[in-house]
Amino acid sequence: MKKIILKDKSFEVYLTENQIKSRIREIGDQISRDFQGEEVILLGVLNGSFVVMADLARSIDLSIHCEFLKISSYSGMETTGKIKSILGLSIDIKDRNVLVVEDIVDTGISMDYLISQLSEMNPKRLAIATLLFKKEAFRFNYPLNYVGFEIPNKFVVGFGLDYDGLGRNLPHIYQLSTT
Repeated sequence: MKKIILKDKSFEVYLTENQIKSRIREIGDQISRDFQGEEVILLGVLNGSFVVMADLARSIDLSIHCEFLKISSYSGMETTGKIKSILGLSIDIKDRNVLVVEDIVDTGISMDYLISQLSEMNPKRLAIATLLFKKEAFRFNYPLNYVGFEIPNKFVVGFGLDYDGLGRNLPHIYQLSTT
């Protein structure tokens, strides 16, 4: 597969669309077993999770509600280390199963903030699903219940992930090219 250029950066395919969708189906099957017979609120973290969440929602054989929350800690290719809560929940999660859906967990700063905020709302169960996990960059010790792929600490785009707003629509996941 060919390289792509976004703005001033070159990227090469890291995970294909088929690999990604196959893994999402496996995660959906596991979630269906783990929450068997229960209702689950899928809480997508915007902007990046919308592609992952759409495929994941179709892979779960349960009654689900789809909700979104928007937080951000990135500027360009770097995390700012500060969370900006932009859009809140429109549903009460008290005593309900909540599955937070992320495109990527790297440093874990955003997810730590989100776990703290959501825990105060007393959900019955709070679990985390992420397509990508950068273990090398992760600064916390909370569990990630469903991980699609553990990846190196390199910048990636595609399948919902962006570089300054570009690349979310790409069907594969690309990593920053070294050549």
